[in-house]
Amino acid sequence: MEQKTIKKIGVLTSGGDAPGMNAAIRAVVRTALYHDVSVIGIRKGYNGLINGEIKEMYSKDVSNVMNLGGTILHTARCPEMMTEEGQNKAAAIYKILGLDALVVIGGDGSYRGMAELAKRGVNCIGIPATIDLDMNNTEYTIGFDTAVNTGMDALNKLRDTSSSHERCSVVEVMGRDAGYIAIWCGMVGGAEDVMFPEEKGEVDSAKVIQQILENRSIGKRHNLIVVAEGVGGTQKLAKEIQEITGIQTRATILGHLQRGGSPTAVDRMHASMMGYHAVKAILAGDQNKVVAYNRGRYEILDLEKALKMEKTLDREVYEVIKILAI
Repeated sequence: MEQKTIKKIGVLTSGGDAPGMNAAIRAVVRTALYHDVSVIGIRKGYNGLINGEIKEMYSKDVSNVMNLGGTILHTARCPEMMTEEGQNKAAAIYKILGLDALVVIGGDGSYRGMAELAKRGVNCIGIPATIDLDMNNTEYTIGFDTAVNTGMDALNKLRDTSSSHERCSVVEVMGRDAGYIAIWCGMVGGAEDVMFPEEKGEVDSAKVIQQILENRSIGKRHNLIVVAEGVGGTQKLAKEIQEITGIQTRATILGHLQRGGSPTAVDRMHASMMGYHAVKAILAGDQNKVVAYNRGRYEILDLEKALKMEKTLDREVYEVIKILAI
C-alpha cells in the first residue's frame, strides 16, 4: 500500500501545564515546516479542538518561546471530552480541518483522550509532558526537571531560615498520585524524611518525630520534612511536631509555584527531541503512537501498549535519603 502524503497536522497541549511544553511545540512546528507540512495550533487543549479554536502556525509564531514556562497554546480541563458526544465532535472537527495527524502534548489523561479519538479514526501522536513523572511508558516526562529544581531552590531557602532559628520545616510539594517530585526534592534538598502517596496509609507522625529527636541528640539544629500533596496533612504534621517536641515548626506549601518558571536545559532538550521525533513518526507513517524516553534513547511506542505499561517508584532512593539523613 502506498504511504499517504502528510500535508497538515495539528498540535495541542492538554491537562496540567508543564515547563518545556513550548519547546515541544516549537520543535513540532519547525520540524513539520521543514518537511513542507503545515501546522494548525489548537488552543486550550481538547476543549479548543471541540470548539474549533485554531490558528495556522508559522516559524515566527514559535520564536523566543523556549525560555517561557506554561504553554503558548494554553490548556484547559475538558469534561466534555470524557463523554461520547464530545469525543465524536472532536473527531469530526479533526476531519473537517483535514488533518493527517494530531500531536498531543500532555499526561496520562491526555493519552486516554487520544485512545478514544483513535477509535474514531484520528491519528494521534503523544508527547509526555507532566511535572509529576507519573506516566508508565516513559522514564522521563517534560517539566519534571524544572519542577524539581524549583522545589530544590525553595528548600534551600527554607533551610537557610530554619537553620537561623533552629526550626523544623515541613514542606509540601506537588504530586497528587505520585511521589517522584517529593522523593527527588527530598534527596537533593537533604530532607530527614519524605512522605509520598505510594506508601499508602496515614502519616506516621511518631516515626517522623523520632527521627527529628534523634537528629537533635547528635547536634543537628534544624530539620526538613518533605510531603507530597497527595499525602496531605502538612499543617497537622507541623503542629504535632511543635506540640510534642517544643521545636518551632513551620509548614510551607509550594503549590503551583512548581508548575511555572523557565524550563531547565534538561526539559528544553527532551522537549525539543520529543517534538522532533513525534513529527518524524508521522512522516514515517506511524499511526497512534507515543514518544518515550527509556534506557537513554527516544523510542516510538504503540498507544494502547503504552497505556497498559506499569511503572513503580524506586524505593531505593527513599532508603538512601534515610541513610544520608543520619
